[in-house]
Amino acid sequence: MPINRNALIRFKTIDQCLQNRYRKWTLNDLIEACSEALYEYEGIEKGVSTRTIQADIQLMRSDKIGYNAPIVVVDKKYYTYEDAKYSIINIPITEKDLNKLGEVTEILKQFNGFSFFGELGIMVQKLEDKISAARTKQSMVIDMEKNENLQGLNNIEIIYRAIKNKLVLEIWYQSFKAKRPGKMLFNPYLLKEYRNRWFVIGTKTQEQGIINLALDRIKDIDIDKETAYYKNPDFDHANFYKDVIGVTVTRMRPVNVHLLFNDQNAPYALTKPLHHSQKVISESENGVEISIKVKLNFELEREILGFGDGVKVLAPEGLKKRIASILKNAASKYEECKDL
Repeated sequence: MPINRNALIRFKTIDQCLQNRYRKWTLNDLIEACSEALYEYEGIEKGVSTRTIQADIQLMRSDKIGYNAPIVVVDKKYYTYEDAKYSIINIPITEKDLNKLGEVTEILKQFNGFSFFGELGIMVQKLEDKISAARTKQSMVIDMEKNENLQGLNNIEIIYRAIKNKLVLEIWYQSFKAKRPGKMLFNPYLLKEYRNRWFVIGTKTQEQGIINLALDRIKDIDIDKETAYYKNPDFDHANFYKDVIGVTVTRMRPVNVHLLFNDQNAPYALTKPLHHSQKVISESENGVEISIKVKLNFELEREILGFGDGVKVLAPEGLKKRIASILKNAASKYEECKDL
């Protein structure tokens, strides 16, 4: 059951009133207290109705939101807690709650390898201690893909802070092709993870287009406090990656890519679409033909090549020839294995 903020303010106010055993609380007293609280926290002047508070009390008494509050009426007039020690903030955790918390904790633990989540790691440990104190630990049942040996993860925090505060970064970056790192001033817009590798997307200057930098190729990084931050008006993070697979966004228009998967690989293509634009063109016992509308890039090629001989590019012709050439060159490296 969804609970809005005003209702939470009323629940908290009623709870505080009923904890005060030195005063007798009538329904009108609770209405007045809740009205004052809503005015103080939310600026609501109209107050609350009798029906609203009566409904709140019934809801607090019930199990619908987990309170089971022992609210009783004394002398047919005054509201109080039957248990003097009760409070909605001291509700014991049920076994169902513990199971859910355990699952959430296991998921949060997957991020412990990132320096940016150092404080989160402490919080997770505290949560684990609370859960283990309440019940016996169970073996992990969720394991997310991660690589704790990835380089550059220690740069996530400073990049995140620069994006949030619109700060320019001074980066010493060395691509795989460069012999030595070079310095650049970089306006960061977005942190993106793809296949367990992290990238920062932004621009070097106002004149240049949007590029991505792999965090594992950053050799040094710092905040540049002298240069004014520039936000490229053409960058819209919600749509920037709409027409691509991976992180490489080219200037070309998206094209219709037709792929024919054999019967062994068809289930993988159908159950895990390559792109949100994927459509099934035809299906048969020999396989399935699908189409996706994307910009051609390196990651798309890697995705197709990952299926080996289980997929054939039908269109466009340029991509078909490109994949055929790569496979032909790969096969030539195994010429000495003809007898296998």
